Amino acid sequence: MSNEQILDGDWTEIKGKLRQRWEQLTDEDLPQIRAGADQLIAIIQRKTGQSRESIEAYLQEVSGSAASAIGTATETVRDYAQHASETVQHTAKQAAGQVRAGYDEAECFVRDRPGESLLVCFGAGLITGVMMTLWLRSR
Repeated sequence: MSNEQILDGDWTEIKGKLRQRWEQLTDEDLPQIRAGADQLIAIIQRKTGQSRESIEAYLQEVSGSAASAIGTATETVRDYAQHASETVQHTAKQAAGQVRAGYDEAECFVRDRPGESLLVCFGAGLITGVMMTLWLRSR
């Protein structure tokens, strides 16, 4: 893991853990720390006298727990999106089935009663034509 990756993740959480681990860090140090991992390690070494290796090990542990939390949130979002996608697909299949059933029913009605179907279509066309004529005259 590179030094720059150490600071990835939730900065507020990492900052709180750093203050718990090294109480010598002040509010003035924390904005400087945000500049980069190398600067963070240098400040902690200067304030605490600990070795670079031990500081890097702790930073990797802290950034790993933040990365783990981010990974869990990402997985939760992915699961929710997959569930939503499956629900949409299921609903679309149901709607398509209902449309197909309605079409089949209308097709059977026309096949079984062609005369009545023709009269219904003629009546609907006549009513539509009269309504359009009245609407156009009113303009």
